[in-house]
Amino acid sequence: MAGRNPKAQTVRNMLLALIVTIPVAVLSYVFIPHDEHKDPIKTVDYRVELDTARRAAPYPVAAPEGLPADWRATSVSYREGGKDGSAWHLGFLDPETQYVAVEQSDASPAAYIDNVTQGAVKTSRTEKVGDAAWRYYEGEKYNALVREEHGVTTVVTGTADTGQLAKMAAALKAGTGKKA
Repeated sequence: MAGRNPKAQTVRNMLLALIVTIPVAVLSYVFIPHDEHKDPIKTVDYRVELDTARRAAPYPVAAPEGLPADWRATSVSYREGGKDGSAWHLGFLDPETQYVAVEQSDASPAAYIDNVTQGAVKTSRTEKVGDAAWRYYEGEKYNALVREEHGVTTVVTGTADTGQLAKMAAALKAGTGKKA
């Protein structure tokens, strides 16, 4: 074995590995489709989850009706019995691509509001939306409109301005899937 340099053999093996790897990477890049202009935000259809939540929730679940098509639903969930009680979530992007979410729960209002608004603080300001007064919360990340009534807290929160939050609040219609 005299005359073999172990360091030269390591470099040789590394070069052979690169000779195999680089063409595979280039071919993968060329043949795997990618569209830089495609919108990365996926829109969701929330009707099935809404119907399910309305049947299961112990309160009337709110969802918007009549919003323009440029409001896009991006996330939806309903969870029963967690730390946030029975919690409904419906997230949207508004026409200016700002986030707006509808959050509802039968949990303790103070802790729930703090959680879904990411620490927004209650102000003395209220917003009149339809026939209802909503309390305004202001935060570093999210602002919110909050309404507490009959064992349910409804929060419209997000990065959008107050006008867009109020538009969402005005579009909300509460319903239940339970038959009388």
